[in-house]
Amino acid sequence: MGWILVSYFIIFQSLLLHFSSYHCLSCNPDDKSVLLQFKNSVAVVEPSTSFDTCHSYAQKTASWNNETDCCGWDGVRCDSELGHVIGLNLSCSPLKGELLGPNSSIFKLRHLQLLNLLSGDLYPSPIHSAIGDLVSLTDLTLYYLRISGDVPSTISHLSKLKYLDLTVVSLDSTPRLDSYTWNKLIHNATNLRKISLSGLNMSSVGESSLSLLTNLSSSLLYLHLNDTKLQGKWPTDIFRLPNLKEISISANENLRGELPNSNWTSPLEALSIDQTNFSGNIPDSIAHLKYLYKLSLSKSNFDGFIPPSLFDLTDLIFLLLMENKLVGPIPTQITKLSELFMLSLTGNMLNGSIPLGCYSLPYLFLLDLSNNQLTGTIGEFSTNLLEFWSFSNNKLQGNFPNSIFQLQNLVHLNLSSLELDGVVDFHRFSNLTALRDLDLSSNSLLSVNFENDVHYTLHNLSFLYLSSCNVSSLPTFSAPHLVDLDISHNIIHGSFPKRFQENLLHFWKEISYIDLSFNKLQGRLPILPNGIRYFSMSNNELSGDISLAMCNASILSILNLAHNNLTGIIPQCLGTFSSLWALDLQDNNLYGSIPDNFSEGNAFKTLKLNGNHLKGPLPQTLNHCTKLEVLDLGNNDIEDTFPSWLETLPTLQVLSLKSNKFHGNITSLGTKLSFPRLRIFDISNNHFTGPLPTSYIVNFQEMMNVDHSQTGSIYLGNRRTYNDSIVLVMKGLQRELTRIFTTWIVIDVSNNMFEGEVPKAIGELKSLNGLNISHNKITGTIPLSLGNLRKLEWLDLSWNQLKGEIPMALTNLNFLAVLNLSQNQLEGVIPTGGQFNTFDNMSYVGNPMLCGFPLSRSCKENKERSQGSALDEEESGFGWKAVVIGYACGMIFGIILGYSVFFAGKPQWLARQVEVVFNVRLLRTNNRKRVIRLGRN
Repeated sequence: MGWILVSYFIIFQSLLLHFSSYHCLSCNPDDKSVLLQFKNSVAVVEPSTSFDTCHSYAQKTASWNNETDCCGWDGVRCDSELGHVIGLNLSCSPLKGELLGPNSSIFKLRHLQLLNLLSGDLYPSPIHSAIGDLVSLTDLTLYYLRISGDVPSTISHLSKLKYLDLTVVSLDSTPRLDSYTWNKLIHNATNLRKISLSGLNMSSVGESSLSLLTNLSSSLLYLHLNDTKLQGKWPTDIFRLPNLKEISISANENLRGELPNSNWTSPLEALSIDQTNFSGNIPDSIAHLKYLYKLSLSKSNFDGFIPPSLFDLTDLIFLLLMENKLVGPIPTQITKLSELFMLSLTGNMLNGSIPLGCYSLPYLFLLDLSNNQLTGTIGEFSTNLLEFWSFSNNKLQGNFPNSIFQLQNLVHLNLSSLELDGVVDFHRFSNLTALRDLDLSSNSLLSVNFENDVHYTLHNLSFLYLSSCNVSSLPTFSAPHLVDLDISHNIIHGSFPKRFQENLLHFWKEISYIDLSFNKLQGRLPILPNGIRYFSMSNNELSGDISLAMCNASILSILNLAHNNLTGIIPQCLGTFSSLWALDLQDNNLYGSIPDNFSEGNAFKTLKLNGNHLKGPLPQTLNHCTKLEVLDLGNNDIEDTFPSWLETLPTLQVLSLKSNKFHGNITSLGTKLSFPRLRIFDISNNHFTGPLPTSYIVNFQEMMNVDHSQTGSIYLGNRRTYNDSIVLVMKGLQRELTRIFTTWIVIDVSNNMFEGEVPKAIGELKSLNGLNISHNKITGTIPLSLGNLRKLEWLDLSWNQLKGEIPMALTNLNFLAVLNLSQNQLEGVIPTGGQFNTFDNMSYVGNPMLCGFPLSRSCKENKERSQGSALDEEESGFGWKAVVIGYACGMIFGIILGYSVFFAGKPQWLARQVEVVFNVRLLRTNNRKRVIRLGRN
């Protein structure tokens, strides 16, 4: 199998050997002068570690001097007759300078046939149009050169080219190769054998231009166009070029195409179409590619079954179909692939059991069948070469496979999210001396047992994930290279053993990630090592204070101690940590004040101190947290006015100050764009007064028409290390969102003392999901503009003093699931249609002048009553009693009595007399009085 692996690099190696330094009797003096000029114009730099193309580096220009013949210099080859320099190979010689810029002397070497700057210039460098003057070039290799600017069209003048490699990496901008240059190049350079343009921007090169490659049918051997931003449809006929050995068009996400269904008989050896938009079945015709040793179709849209004929390709070494839409079982014919080195079928919809042949492939190095729907049990391996094994996220069950402990070369093992059972004695993994990554998480029937009285060492273990697999005690083994430790969501109880604390401080010297959350650990916090970056012990039973020893862990990025019983004050040093971006101390018993020394330029994105006993006022150094996205200080004892100075924070998305003692009017500082990215604004349950903060509402840009499909991640926070959470009143119920959707847009100003009207500007917040203004002193009518909130799911305006009718425009709110307009002074007909047909009485109680569905009070009855009743005495100042008395006793006497009632109150004796004489009854409803006649004709 070794010769097959080496064959992939034969051409590259042969080229280097072919153009090794050559000594002639006398080199051309002009060419020598040009080379010395080039040497003086560049500088040798430290080699980059970004690329592994070069196994060793050499300063080839070090041997260039005026005293020796240039034909004997490293990297230089001369013509044996005239002494002209015809080859310049400076590969793996890291140089700094404009190697091919406008002032480069290389362009004076007009006899140059080979130019190789493989991994040479590690700094941005342009390619000057003078490259087209080197018309004798047959080999141009600028591999991993950071090109700045576009590829000049004059490169198409190089009609003798056989090998063209412009594979680039550019961290600043992507150089472009336009369709005009491509078309001329393919038209002129008819002897091209290798084209490698990976990393260039070829987005303008369409299907018709790509089809020109068929003109190279007699010469083209290698075609590499990875990550070139190709789009549109790939011409299928290119796959059928009669001499093509390698084709790689990976990482072109907008490139469509299909594999040939017939007439596909080429000498193809390597086919890579990863991360594209290719689709369709893997055709049976692929079995005709008898020389194929690499097939990589991962991260595309191939569907259907894996054809059994695929396994007739007995030379296959790499079979990578991960992350497609493949279905059905894994064919049992896989046993035919006796040379298989890597097999990856991850991320599909494969089902059935795993063929036993997968466990006996003699040369298998990587086996990845994760993220499928495979069932059955895991078999026993009969090979010892396996280093990478992942079956995670399947439906596999049964006993934990003991053959694992025989795989002496195993480096990576991932059996997470399965249904394995049994007991695993962890010390047995110490026999796997090469083991680096171990993940057994989310096996709820499995029990991993740490024997605390047995001391052993896992010399290479770096990453250990045992979340949710019934671990009952903390590990105490030695692991000098341990980096990540996740034992969250288990049943560990008690305090920290002494051995565990010693490991943290002395033996796990490289550890940076520890997650012990969701256990039953008690006692005080352990002392953390200085190099820790992530530490989570949320949802335990810890007590005591946060020791000042925490200040030594100054490079922390995430500290999560939420949902414990911690007491004491928050150490001031936490505000000065330069890399800390998530500090979550919610739901403890902390008291005192919030640290007031947040440093400028800090990294804070999340600050959650809610659910403690912290007091105010808020420290104004919080405005130094210019990267802050989530600030949750709710449910504390903070007493302060509204922190208007927070409005300048450019990235703040969640602000919760609820259930504190904030007070006073809310006024803006007048910032041009205040709170421009705010999505959740919760200031409920405080003592705010004055009008609603219209000056902020009109500036909530993120709550207006925002295309949330362009916001990136669907959750706030980091999916792997920390997810932001918040408690909100949603649809009338208090709910904890363990993850905050970036699409949630909520305003809650309830339970304050706000006055005035509902701002019409709220109707501009068209992305709003929830609005709660209940339990205030809001007056006026419901603005028609609320009908513009087409994404609104809950609206609560209850317990205010709103009057007038319910706008018909609210029936346009098709997503409105909960409506509460109760306890106001609304009147008239309740609108019908849309979601209004789903609301019950509770949405409207306490509004006596409302009528219609779903209330039992009909609007006809309301109309009759209004015709027989007088104006409300509390609103008009002239009650019904004066009118009735005037009718009975005469106009003058009635007016006098009415005048008396108006100024002196409401004499009950007179009311009773009126009821007796005129057979009427006084109804009292919500401080309004009405007269209803009882049977008088």
